[in-house]
Amino acid sequence: MAIRKTNPAFLNGVPELLLLELLSRRPMYGYELVQSIKLATGGTLEFGEGCIYPILHRLETQGVLAAAREVVGGRERVVYRVTPRGKKQLAESVSAWQRIVGAVNHALQGGERERPALAS
Repeated sequence: MAIRKTNPAFLNGVPELLLLELLSRRPMYGYELVQSIKLATGGTLEFGEGCIYPILHRLETQGVLAAAREVVGGRERVVYRVTPRGKKQLAESVSAWQRIVGAVNHALQGGERERPALAS
């Protein structure tokens, strides 16, 4: 039996960021989003439906996403779209993510003195 890998705990918030980014490109339904995250990250990140659907429902409640029932491939599905509020949130999240990645990379590369930056 293969051991299923899990994503590290420090990835909290990443599924939401990826959902907003992918949905800003085009409307999608839940399972399609699960597969799109896997493809978009080269298989590095995988979030199951149990992770994705609660986020989609929360973002819809917050007005960040809009959902509508549509027939896709002969089946009725709930298709999600980013709202103007969601586009604003995505821009803010991307900016924050880039600052965080830059700061962590800076610390991992040794800060200003080529070794881990530490307070005196």
